[in-house]
Amino acid sequence: MVSGGLVWILILLTQVPVPLVQGWVLFVSVSCFVVTTLLLFLYTVGAHKNWNFWITLDTAYHCLAALFYFSASALETLVTIGLQDDIYRHYSENISAVVFSIIATLLYMVHAVFSLIRCKVSYRNREHS
Repeated sequence: MVSGGLVWILILLTQVPVPLVQGWVLFVSVSCFVVTTLLLFLYTVGAHKNWNFWITLDTAYHCLAALFYFSASALETLVTIGLQDDIYRHYSENISAVVFSIIATLLYMVHAVFSLIRCKVSYRNREHS
């Protein structure tokens, strides 16, 4: 949540010359921030007790979030590399946004991998029951 929030704030501070890229990165970071906060709240109030549904929801969400964040990170990186030749005063904010979006992508990917492993074990246990 921290990395996603930082991406969101840093993109708002920068002035990316390609508004479509900035819009996509903002959409991904804000959407993932809101949905992750909602899932954390649901987990806190005990919604995870419906084990099979929770595992499927968690796995699907984190795989999709990892894919979206990967695309946003790649686009932001390409735009930032393009800014390297220009004298651009927001270049350091763009670099920071890229770094934190890559961190958020890696965290979502790691969570997605562990969720997939947990999902596989859960389905295997259901078959043997």
